[in-house]
Amino acid sequence: MITPVIITILIVVAVLVLFVVCIGIMMYNRLVRLKISAEKSWADVDVELKRRHDLVPNLVETVKGYASHEKETLESVVKARAAAVDAGSVGEASLAEGLLSQALGRLLAVVEAYPDLKANTNFMQLQGELVQTENRISTSRQAHNGSARQFNEYSSVFPSNIVAGFFRFDQLDYFELKDEAAREAPKVQFSS
Repeated sequence: MITPVIITILIVVAVLVLFVVCIGIMMYNRLVRLKISAEKSWADVDVELKRRHDLVPNLVETVKGYASHEKETLESVVKARAAAVDAGSVGEASLAEGLLSQALGRLLAVVEAYPDLKANTNFMQLQGELVQTENRISTSRQAHNGSARQFNEYSSVFPSNIVAGFFRFDQLDYFELKDEAAREAPKVQFSS
């Protein structure tokens, strides 16, 4: 026989279970929204990287016309660009883009030895576009890292880590410089 006490206990248990399920659903939905936000921010980084990849061949061709004997530098830029285009994951892209940045830095250092090239309108336009693109990449990278941090933090703290673990939400990678040399500020020297 079911007594009023048993009915009350069953109702309380049902309400508690419903409350826990609702909290779990809310946590799951928040994890999904944070992951979508991080994926969108990575797509923004990817768009800017594609823009950069499209500028590199034009820059190389312009420099090649003035400095054809700088073959090794030009080839390293082309190889670094190819590796960056083929990068799959955020970690691979981060590493490949660091190498491309170094190669472009060496290319721009070579340009310093060619005053005619530095005065070339096409080169100046490409260099300006490259600088703008680098700034956009930096901004997009910061936004992606912020989104990834927010997702990683939320999926790591209790009790949302239980939901994240149950639904196998993995930590997201940051887009960061892997090479210590790339982290250092460039040295600027003015020759007289």
